[in-house]
Amino acid sequence: MDPIPTHSTLPENFRGWFAQRGWRAHAHQLAMLHAAREGRSALLIAPTGGGKTLAGFLPSLVELADGEYSGLHTLYVSPLKALAVDIHRNLEVPVAEMGLPIRIETRTGDTPQSKRLRQRAKPPQMLLTTPESLALLLSYPDAPEMFAGLKCVVLDELHAIAGTKRGDLLALGLARLSRLAPGCRRVGLSATVAHRDPLLAFLSAEGRAEAGDVTLVAGGEAAKPEVKILLPRERMPWSGHMAVFALPEVYEAVKAAKTAIVFVNTRAQAEIVFQELWRLNDDNLPIGLHHGSLAVEQRRKVEAAMARGALRAVVATSSLDLGIDWAAVDLVVQVGAPKGVSRLLQRIGRANHRLDTPSRALLVPANRFEVLECKAALDGIRAMELDGDAPRPGGLDVLAQHIVGTACAGPFQADALYAEIATAAPYAGLDRQTFDDILEFCATGGYALRSYERYRRLIGDGKGGWRLAHPLHLRRYRMNVGTIVEAVTLKVRLNRGPILGEVEEYFVMGLEPGDTFLFAGRLLRFNGLKETTVQASPATGDAPKIPAYAGGRLPLSTYLADRVRGILQDDANWPTLPAPVEEWLRMQQFRSSMPSREGLLVESFPRGGKEFLVAYCFEGRNAHQTLGMLLTRRMERLGFGPLGFVASDYVLAVWSLKPVQAGDIGALFAEDLLGDDLEEWMDESSMLRRTFRNVAVIAGLIEKRAPGQEKTGRQVTFSADLIYDVLRKHEPSHVLLRATRADAAGGLTDIGRISDMLGRIKGRIAHRRLDRISPLAVPVMLEIGREQVYGGALDDLLDETAESLIEEATRMPPQARLPL
Repeated sequence: MDPIPTHSTLPENFRGWFAQRGWRAHAHQLAMLHAAREGRSALLIAPTGGGKTLAGFLPSLVELADGEYSGLHTLYVSPLKALAVDIHRNLEVPVAEMGLPIRIETRTGDTPQSKRLRQRAKPPQMLLTTPESLALLLSYPDAPEMFAGLKCVVLDELHAIAGTKRGDLLALGLARLSRLAPGCRRVGLSATVAHRDPLLAFLSAEGRAEAGDVTLVAGGEAAKPEVKILLPRERMPWSGHMAVFALPEVYEAVKAAKTAIVFVNTRAQAEIVFQELWRLNDDNLPIGLHHGSLAVEQRRKVEAAMARGALRAVVATSSLDLGIDWAAVDLVVQVGAPKGVSRLLQRIGRANHRLDTPSRALLVPANRFEVLECKAALDGIRAMELDGDAPRPGGLDVLAQHIVGTACAGPFQADALYAEIATAAPYAGLDRQTFDDILEFCATGGYALRSYERYRRLIGDGKGGWRLAHPLHLRRYRMNVGTIVEAVTLKVRLNRGPILGEVEEYFVMGLEPGDTFLFAGRLLRFNGLKETTVQASPATGDAPKIPAYAGGRLPLSTYLADRVRGILQDDANWPTLPAPVEEWLRMQQFRSSMPSREGLLVESFPRGGKEFLVAYCFEGRNAHQTLGMLLTRRMERLGFGPLGFVASDYVLAVWSLKPVQAGDIGALFAEDLLGDDLEEWMDESSMLRRTFRNVAVIAGLIEKRAPGQEKTGRQVTFSADLIYDVLRKHEPSHVLLRATRADAAGGLTDIGRISDMLGRIKGRIAHRRLDRISPLAVPVMLEIGREQVYGGALDDLLDETAESLIEEATRMPPQARLPL
């Protein structure tokens, strides 16, 4: 066994480079070097600023320093294109300053075709790429030659991709790489990890955490971040999620900082916040905008400006969440509630990349409930308790895509492929029958579709061997590879000039010529649609529409939800809250009662000739949407005449013709709500159709892009609906229908959270019959009737309805006094 390296045992040129920078190698960087010398894979968990990237690449840099290695040595896989570009820029520094004979290149969807061809013929020693580009590279017949000499795969921000469908695709790619390059070791890098074992399994060549072939390396402790809640000088709104009212204070914080990243939760919010900051920008500070729907040229321009310190601030979505290393950033602002402690720490980590200096961050709640969520997040950071869901089993649609990609590279044996796939952590529990069902689907489309030639993508030899049925399927695979199924987008062109980016098709369908909308930080006029391009021109005026995106709002984590319930239950800590928020809670305590941490508070009251039922569930918007569907079905059956419902991250409100009686509350929230009601609703709802569309696209049953054409969203949806109806009628056990139901239950509908809640509140439901709305119900009631242009109308004004609701909720009887 080799001795553990010390700083003094580093090669002389590396010691000199560290000394030139005033550094010494961290213990975890040397531990990664030691693991590499023993040929072991490794998972490094270290705080931002601890040199994780250098730790991951240091063994490869040392191995390549003598210049004797030709061909691909190290493959780096990032969940973000921007991160791959940033890592490339950062790696070039030590390579140039030490004069190392190492060629480093990136390969993403933005890489020119000529460069891609050259990379396959003469790969660099280090290639930085994404899961989708790796899948493409593995689908070429020359993949065995390209990857034969591969020594290391570095997986950055591993926690952010494990447990997703992109992670499934990457895990399958790693299994293939292990066969092509048996000596290849895996390196995982992560700063925030709630579940370690799944990441160890992801890096294991056997797909199991307990296999013992992965070394766990822990980085040093970082200084605790300094996080404060920014409270506005103006009023604290009861509802809304844009926080426009607080942007004057945000602008002052940006002015006082060296460089700031202003994070928001949606692309629509990014456009609004950016526009408002520019309106306030009397000092003409250079402020940029960055989100995933902007044209790549615009994103690259912003990234380059940040890297050279030319911007004072950038407004960004999750497009900059991960690993971008801009040393000049000394402040992170989170506008809107963070939705999770791990996510917040990830964003805070973008500020001040030094272990010995605390990162600074400001949380900007948009309403009173969000103040509670921000307080819960602060408490979670102080306790360093991370949240996040454990990874789920691998998607069968992703497996189908991978099998076809394998056939694109050449013939395969089913037994060997099954054995290989079972070494990928998400598929370690895959049974042979399910694998065979997927293989049959790839070969014929299944029983109901086997008569259609287009669905016959594989041909078997009757002896377990399989090959691609026709070269056309190879082109179709390469044009549709990947697991990100976004809504169909249309390009936005400014006059006859540049493309500014893309908006989703359904948003454009709601525009009339002359309408104005915000995009790319500009106010634009919609002039018309030409093929797949939105024709726009600069505009002036107020009340623009905001493009919406399918990503929607981030889900509230179960951990934060539990902490918020804890804050509401313990009034001893309320004096630490802002005065308007404490007063709001005291009024609720006086008028009704408070939700408990383990139970459920349900209020009912009449208003405007309707009956309202408000449940304080705190399970997140997705779960509440599903719960609302199920409750209204049950209320209909029981004769209450439900008329509709509205959900927020915290509360669910249902209105009906008849009042729900106290004796009926237990039946409404009984655990069997997830029985027949759920089955019937899922069968009837459009949600399963939407989920099937995504599954069918990923599995290759439906192509969004085909040689010579690109389908519109309506064409894809029409095709998916036809096939869905055929399969439900003639082959209800079809493997893609099984995949659809698994996705719906585990993802879109948050069935697990609802199930846990129904079990937790059994026998603990408190019902309060009120004569009018309670203070705590006002925020969710303000959501009723809002125009849903995701991102919403600007939240800076309360209309007459809001004023009326607040007055009603806060009106006190004569001589009454709030408890203090």
